[in-house]
Amino acid sequence: MKFSVIKYRSLWWSISAAIILAGIVSMAISWSRPDIRAPLRPSLDFIGGTRLQFELDCTKPENCKPIDLAAVREVLDTQGLAGSSLQVIGKEQRGLSLRTKTLDVEQRTELQTGLSEKLGAFDPKSTQIDTVGPTLGKQLFTSGLLALLLSFAGITVYLTFRFQLDYAFFAFVALFHDILITLGIFSILGLVLGLEVDSLFVVALLTIIGFSVNDTVVIYDRVREVIKLNPTESIDRIVDDAVMQTLGRSINTTLTTLLTLFSIFLFGGETLKYFALALIIGFIAGAYSSIFIASTLLAWWRSRTGHSIPLPAEGINPSEEV
Repeated sequence: MKFSVIKYRSLWWSISAAIILAGIVSMAISWSRPDIRAPLRPSLDFIGGTRLQFELDCTKPENCKPIDLAAVREVLDTQGLAGSSLQVIGKEQRGLSLRTKTLDVEQRTELQTGLSEKLGAFDPKSTQIDTVGPTLGKQLFTSGLLALLLSFAGITVYLTFRFQLDYAFFAFVALFHDILITLGIFSILGLVLGLEVDSLFVVALLTIIGFSVNDTVVIYDRVREVIKLNPTESIDRIVDDAVMQTLGRSINTTLTTLLTLFSIFLFGGETLKYFALALIIGFIAGAYSSIFIASTLLAWWRSRTGHSIPLPAEGINPSEEV
């Protein structure tokens, strides 16, 4: 028996709505937290500041023990850094990652000394300090946001000319769906695991947009072809046929891409690990939205309105419904 995406469209929409709603709630919580003040936990690339990473020196007697976060907060409060973000790292919980406002050399030394007195001596070989100015952070954020908006606008214009306005609109909805799911999951990971987003995350979002729209265009092309071949068929049947004809291609393309991304995630190191994770989430969401969201929304709209705009493309009679 042939599988019907239209028959279960309420299920597909409910799954997407639940994931997106959870992400929106997480972003709201993240925004309200004084140590984040953003929908996602931003890295120093965007907000500027100082990040310090320490690890206890286990070569010293009675120095190798799990870090006490309460003691860390006490030191931060004493030095006027109460709003800083802190995270214990490592399986043995002997490492500490701090993100604070921009500190000068004297302030960093004072902070490190205060922490050492409370927690124990740190291994100098494992100490890392990064500083990014707020001007660079603001520039990166503005450039990334502008790139995303221009991508959305360009894709909408392209799809309007390539297909029709309703095709373009629901392709845009599918793109927005993929971005929201990726943002929401990373917001949740930011709250639960302290995961930060950096400039590579913006690159990942732009890549997700390109991948998702490519899959949607393939399905919409097939919908248009099936309409030409079977102009008297219902739009639900047409969309089901078009999805089934492209389903194998969509799944195979996504799976082969995910194999590479999982390899990068597992073996690519810390720099590329979460970049690959963002792509994995976005590509899965993109394949899902192209098959189950963009196509079913188009069928629902045309069934509901009975509306059809002639497509001004070569070889197609303007009187045909597409």
